[in-house]
Amino acid sequence: MRLILGSQSPRRKQLLESAGFSFEIRVSHTPEDYPADMPLQEVPVYLAEKKATALLPTMQAREVLVCADSVVIWQGELLGKPTDFEDGKRILQKLSGSTHEVITAVCVATTSTRESFAEHTWVTFHTLSEAEITHYLTTAQPFDKAGSYGIQDWIGLIGVKEVKGCFYNVMGLPVAKVYQALKKYTFEK
Repeated sequence: MRLILGSQSPRRKQLLESAGFSFEIRVSHTPEDYPADMPLQEVPVYLAEKKATALLPTMQAREVLVCADSVVIWQGELLGKPTDFEDGKRILQKLSGSTHEVITAVCVATTSTRESFAEHTWVTFHTLSEAEITHYLTTAQPFDKAGSYGIQDWIGLIGVKEVKGCFYNVMGLPVAKVYQALKKYTFEK
């Protein structure tokens, strides 16, 4: 089998490579919208499956596709990717001094099968100063990241007080669960 990563995320690419996988990147620019009445916990699974569905027509019989989506939930609010600097600042001010949930859902699909699962991790931030938030947004420009931050970035190094659950899930891919899901396949070298 050949592994296909349905994502342009450099973090997901890095994590899959670190786990020893060789793969091709294939993406379809799928709108990340979802039904307004959908429970927030279900959104990442819905979006991961939506991304996989968009790519299934490109799949060959001996290919396995991995698509993922991550969301940040804070006090019942889904915090997506920031639209600009001010939105990023607003999001990080909410996360400052509090705990939020990161859910990454993964859809593993072939032309004949589909398996989806989600990993939940809780992250607690120390209180962040306005200067720290401004510095991070200016230097890292995390505008492609749910919750406006990357835990592997400077803000994670200095600002994260506690992580309950899978650290790699917060980076965008629960690698151990993905590995377990892919173990049943034999991949090309």
